[in-house]
Amino acid sequence: MAPSGLLARWGRLTARRPRTVLLAGLLSLVMSGLVGVPTAASLVLSRFEAAGSESDRVATTLQEDFGAGRTNITVVVTAYEGDVDDASFAEEGRRLTEEIAAFDGVAEAYSYWTHDHTPTMRAEDGTQALILARVPGDADEVRRDVLPDFLEEFTRDTDTYRIQIGGGEAVFLDASSEATADFVRAELIIFPTVFLLLLLVLRNVWMAIAPVGVGVFTMLGTLALLRPVTWFAELSTFALNITLVMGLALGVDYCLFLIQRFREELRSGRSVADAVERCVAFAGRTVIFSGVTVAVSMAMLVALPFDFLRSFAYAGIAVVVAGVVGSVVFLPAVLALLGHRAARRLWGRQDTEADTGFWSRTAHWVMRRPVVSALAVILVLLTLAAPALNVRFGLPDESTLPEHAPSRQAQEQVSANFTAEEMDALHVLVRGDRLGDTELDAHAAALSDIEGVERVDGPTGAFTDGQRVEGPASYADRFTADTGVWLSVVPTIERLDTDPFGLVEEVRTHDAGYPVEVGGYPADLVDYRDSLLDRLPLLLVLVLGVTFVILFLLTGSLLIPAKATVLNLLSLSVMFGVLVWGFQEGNLAGLLGFTPPGALELSFPILMFCIAYGLSMDYEVFMLARIKEEYDRTGDTTHATAVGLQRSGPLITAAGVILAASFAAYATSGVTWLQMLGIGLAVAILVDATLIRAVLLPAFMRLAGSANWWAPRPLRRLHDRIGLTH
Repeated sequence: MAPSGLLARWGRLTARRPRTVLLAGLLSLVMSGLVGVPTAASLVLSRFEAAGSESDRVATTLQEDFGAGRTNITVVVTAYEGDVDDASFAEEGRRLTEEIAAFDGVAEAYSYWTHDHTPTMRAEDGTQALILARVPGDADEVRRDVLPDFLEEFTRDTDTYRIQIGGGEAVFLDASSEATADFVRAELIIFPTVFLLLLLVLRNVWMAIAPVGVGVFTMLGTLALLRPVTWFAELSTFALNITLVMGLALGVDYCLFLIQRFREELRSGRSVADAVERCVAFAGRTVIFSGVTVAVSMAMLVALPFDFLRSFAYAGIAVVVAGVVGSVVFLPAVLALLGHRAARRLWGRQDTEADTGFWSRTAHWVMRRPVVSALAVILVLLTLAAPALNVRFGLPDESTLPEHAPSRQAQEQVSANFTAEEMDALHVLVRGDRLGDTELDAHAAALSDIEGVERVDGPTGAFTDGQRVEGPASYADRFTADTGVWLSVVPTIERLDTDPFGLVEEVRTHDAGYPVEVGGYPADLVDYRDSLLDRLPLLLVLVLGVTFVILFLLTGSLLIPAKATVLNLLSLSVMFGVLVWGFQEGNLAGLLGFTPPGALELSFPILMFCIAYGLSMDYEVFMLARIKEEYDRTGDTTHATAVGLQRSGPLITAAGVILAASFAAYATSGVTWLQMLGIGLAVAILVDATLIRAVLLPAFMRLAGSANWWAPRPLRRLHDRIGLTH
């Protein structure tokens, strides 16, 4: 079958002018570097926030009307001698508080010594006390413009006291710094590992170098494509880490499929020019199709109203575009220049036709006993996935950082030595007309009686266990403005650790007798979680539906896309099982060196679903394209499946190992989020490239037989008009 179309024409042009095309590729690489490298400076440190939510409205009102709000820097002051109540030390504490309050960028600061010796701000043994500061602004303004100088100025260790700095902003800053260092370390592992794996698979030095070069092009191209995106959208630093790893791995994967097809064409006796043309026309089409599948899966994250997750959508699309261009446009020029040298191997036998090789024999063995084979593998997969039934979602905290991180050490001091989490107080904002003291006192007393509430502060005093314990404090004006009043509900550390979502729900549903809204850090995360869950059905429908349509356009079948969806969900179930068993329950903690969180933060499993589902469909497309090509030629489903598996199976496995190794390099990370992403995605890829593709796919193809290619007549006609053909 002679190739035709745009890709075939590009293949012919590349074969005629390979040096010109390669020179254009090198110039593009340099330009991508010049344009893309500054992108890193434009990335943001996104937070877990739900714009327009109840907690967001409360934060805005407290800032604008009260000049107050959630404190985001915790200063732990430890006395080496004596007690924080000693007169001399108390004077030093007040001086420190004033110094912090006057620091550029700090809107307010208060402490145990300036807040009438609030007991929740004093350690139980009396050797430590807290200073809390609020720095307004978005994450970049706080973490880049204020916090580094603040840390340098106030991280102290004198003869009489030590200062440690924690809080949400310090934790996120340490996480970002650690992630940057992890990226550099991971790349130092990934590049030589990928090269050695390519050398093992291709057994040709030049063929091992070329995909790595395309991988570098993909990484730099991704940065260049993201540069204009930073002008109108926020891109998270974490998105860059993951997508650059994907860039190298996908660039290499796509090159493997083109190289394999080029070698096949040479083995069949075609000239180098014809081999390049057919390689671009057929394998290039499949790579583009596969790339669209991955990009669409990642693009669905745009449906979520959060800049943090949308970052991965923009970056995912960019990495696919750059990878496809690098492999389909520029790699063929390298193949044309190398010619028959591309098929020569350093050791072992030379390439030969192998449609009856190991993978073909495996496919035939599975298809002779499809029910037994499928049931055995499904049982294994369901066993591995079973822990996912125990998934528990919770709040992110400092335990995601390595033990040496300064912010984690500060937060652990708070958790170990203080009874409550003053910084993570809930803010109850009274809406409507101003209340009388009697109504407000009754509400504050009732809130203080909720299990897990240590203290409630307000304009009329402090309440604990349903009783007033102090009258109006010297700082009572903080809770009052012309527009109304608000209350600070301070939770115990135990309740925050075990049931933060339930606490927020109890405070919000308590009948105050007048309209209130609840904000504060725990409420921020509850609103973020709820917004994610509200959009999750839409995300799932879009990802599953759009990829279903793409596979229909490839195959003209309804059954094959349906089976592909089920198989991909099976491999993803295994991934979630590993996340729960290994990370939530901590069974990998000893091996990887992290602190078990006891719960998963919801946004990362959602992100991993989109990445893993796209990559699973990526391999599905590669294998189905070869099966469909052979089926169109012979009309024999069993034969086509065996040949398709033989011609794509070794490559899919090799590509899967390379991609999995790239992600698994993040097991060396000090940030648990990145370890979870790396290990989870590596497991999903390996399961998909082996058990799913080698056993379940041929078993299901055999069981369905000719029904694999069935579609209603109207859809068949639609596919004939708009379906993607060779």
